Amino acid sequence: MNTTFTQVSTPAPGTTPRKTPQWIIVAICIAVTVVEGYNLIVYGSVVPALIADPGMNVTNESAGLAGSAVYVGMLIGATTSGVLGDRYGRQRTLIVVMIVFLIGAICTGLSFDAWSLGAARLFSGLGIGGAVTTALAISRSQATARNAGVIVTITMAGIPIGGTIAALAGIPMIPAFGWRPMFFLGAALTLVILLFVVSFRMEDRSAIASAESRGSRPGLAQLFRGRGWVIALVVALAAIPNMFTWYGLNTWLVSVMGELNYSLTNALLFSFTLTGGAVLGSFLTMRWADIWGIPKVGAVMATLTVIGLIGIATGPKDLFFSLVCVALMGAGGHSTMNLINAATSNLFPAELRATALGWSNGSSYVGAILGPTAGGLVLDSAFGANGVFVLYGISAACAAIAMVALVGVSRPQEAAMKTVEADA
Repeated sequence: MNTTFTQVSTPAPGTTPRKTPQWIIVAICIAVTVVEGYNLIVYGSVVPALIADPGMNVTNESAGLAGSAVYVGMLIGATTSGVLGDRYGRQRTLIVVMIVFLIGAICTGLSFDAWSLGAARLFSGLGIGGAVTTALAISRSQATARNAGVIVTITMAGIPIGGTIAALAGIPMIPAFGWRPMFFLGAALTLVILLFVVSFRMEDRSAIASAESRGSRPGLAQLFRGRGWVIALVVALAAIPNMFTWYGLNTWLVSVMGELNYSLTNALLFSFTLTGGAVLGSFLTMRWADIWGIPKVGAVMATLTVIGLIGIATGPKDLFFSLVCVALMGAGGHSTMNLINAATSNLFPAELRATALGWSNGSSYVGAILGPTAGGLVLDSAFGANGVFVLYGISAACAAIAMVALVGVSRPQEAAMKTVEADA
């Protein structure tokens, strides 16, 4: 890249702010992604109950549209909060977007038809996208380029952990109390974590002050200076189809397995396996990425998603075999997005980090918007349940190809940024 990046991390002159220990900051950021993961992935667990609720008048198609609405909000929330966080402070931004999501979760639980459900999920998405992006930027600020993979992966592991909690909670709660309490539980968990976010100092604002003193105002245009546009483009080309697959599966897996004549309990078990595989994959890849290279490991994990989808679409309809395939899909799909974010955080300077992560997350939500809608259309078509797996297999293959491209385009800039951080 034909541009000079400088990381500033020293305190502003004349100030001696009391810093929160790094492990507490990272732990709070993980807790944020856990509650956001719960409130995001819980929707897939309640779709069958939503469709069965006579008062809601929700079909497969409208459920898919409502599922996609949250990702429209996430796209806007991620890109906007990234810029706002770099300009005005990431902790302030995190508090605001968590309040937005808290309100959205309550409204979702109170929705009365498909339109109000979609509107509530859209509003929720503004907060979810903003919170995940901002928490990730705050957590990443505690790491260097050499251990970025570990920090980013641990933080993002909170999303499937939250999804796992949603799946486990849904097994007893949905049959006994219906789908609404699942969202009220998510709102309550969000409120608890919000209190911790408010109580601790979580960022060093000196980089923001330094950027302002130089007359620099972080924004998306800053990412495209020099050859930055090449990296930004390849990141988007990897993130969009990967999230098309990942969030499409999170929305429709329970319903698809029900169409394949599995019981509700077993269908929820598949949802648990998908998110459980994502957690396991996250922790397995966090050290591999820092040893062998983040984009390289990302390409391998993207390939695992393809293998899992091929297996479940063409293999025997055996419970154990299908669970293994779903675990591969979960490990590959989520870990690939983790590694896309980790690579992005290494390729841009500290003062643009939230903006860069807003780009990677925001662009990924384009796929997340389209994935659930496309899955619902295919499920309602003559292609049926197996057609859904074929659809997501194609998108997963596109993501794997783009990850291979990212390996090549990121090498020079990743090395340059490591040198900058080492000298800072």
